[in-house]
Amino acid sequence: MRAVWLENQVLSFRDDVPEPEMFEGEALVKVRLAGICSTDLELVKGYYPYRGIPGHEFVGEIVKAPTAPWRVGQRVVGDINVGCGECPDCLAARHGHCKNRCVLGIKNRDGAFADYLKLPLQNLIPVQETVSDEAAVFTEPLAAALQIQQQVQIGDTDNVLVVGAGRLGQLIARTLASVTGQLTVVARHHSQQALLTAQDIDWIQEGGIRDRSFDIVIEATGSPAGFAMAHQAVRPQGTIVLKSTYSDTGEDTRPIQLSSLVVDEITLVGSRCGPMAAALDQLEKQQVDPAGLIAKRYSLSDALAAF
Repeated sequence: MRAVWLENQVLSFRDDVPEPEMFEGEALVKVRLAGICSTDLELVKGYYPYRGIPGHEFVGEIVKAPTAPWRVGQRVVGDINVGCGECPDCLAARHGHCKNRCVLGIKNRDGAFADYLKLPLQNLIPVQETVSDEAAVFTEPLAAALQIQQQVQIGDTDNVLVVGAGRLGQLIARTLASVTGQLTVVARHHSQQALLTAQDIDWIQEGGIRDRSFDIVIEATGSPAGFAMAHQAVRPQGTIVLKSTYSDTGEDTRPIQLSSLVVDEITLVGSRCGPMAAALDQLEKQQVDPAGLIAKRYSLSDALAAF
């Protein structure tokens, strides 16, 4: 089959990759659409020593399911974390933190930049007919955006800053716009600013950040420099939510002043994957319309140009 292959931080396009071999309880999914995430870009930079097919944001169709043939033909999205099912974390419904887990396109499991992928049936969630492929492909990042509200209580009077206005930052802003009346996004590029303006969401440029003035700051730049901005913006006893995953050896890496975090009693919250079903529900009800966040569409054979 055709696939994008990552090895030694080098991407290549191949047409000789074997079709995934399924194990019991798994399904073969034909990928209909897949999205490039900042995490994919960081994998290329060496964020994690991954070898294989990257890609974890997708919508596809089940084409083989030996243990559940009635599911063949379903259009699905997927929970990207696959736990061992036996460890204390899995038994406590924390499979996303199983130390033996594999993660689609990120850790020990080939991902979505290919003709086909495989996942356990329990990880595959049906998509309603009213949700387009272009919307469904955003389910995983939208779930990641919604995870913030699962971890941090955000009220109408909280002054919230989102640092970063890429796709994830845009989704975070849209999910928070109805939660707090004081929301601002740091947006660097004109295209990002235009998207926020269209949603009636306030934005500022990096130079407009007010020091120590925000109750909650969400860092979603995908860059180590983003944490410095978040740290600058958060007030004493405030909260920083970290969404970015990146290599910590790049040119933008800056030392974290841990002592000031202690003195100012800042709460740090790591935030990763989120509730897929809730994300699909918002897409179905059109509470979030992510279609405008698609920059361009490429065929699989042109994936390297897309990167």
